[in-house]
Amino acid sequence: MQLTYDSSLMADDRCYELLENEEETGVIEIPVEWIRDDATYLWMSPDGSSRPDLSLDDVLSVFLREFEGAYQDAELFQLTLHPHVVGYRSRIWIVEELIRCAKAKGDVWFATHHQVAERAA
Repeated sequence: MQLTYDSSLMADDRCYELLENEEETGVIEIPVEWIRDDATYLWMSPDGSSRPDLSLDDVLSVFLREFEGAYQDAELFQLTLHPHVVGYRSRIWIVEELIRCAKAKGDVWFATHHQVAERAA
């Protein structure tokens, strides 16, 4: 069994093939980014002290702006979500609203990592 994709690096906004000793590996990187991670806003801050002082509406605004930018550029929008962070009744509406806005575009593709890696290969 060979690994076909990874999603742990932050080198770009777009998918890319990982290289080893400047050789292609066949492994597609689906990059993540802290700005599109619920834990950054709802659980911790980048310096580890405490979470940023943002309202839930502000968190939604950040995610929507990131989505809109990716949509305008016809690029991947990958949001990292954790059930123990955003999965509470008081917070899950952020995800629901983001999905509603994305679906309203009519031409947004909701895909698994495997599907994204296949398309990027």
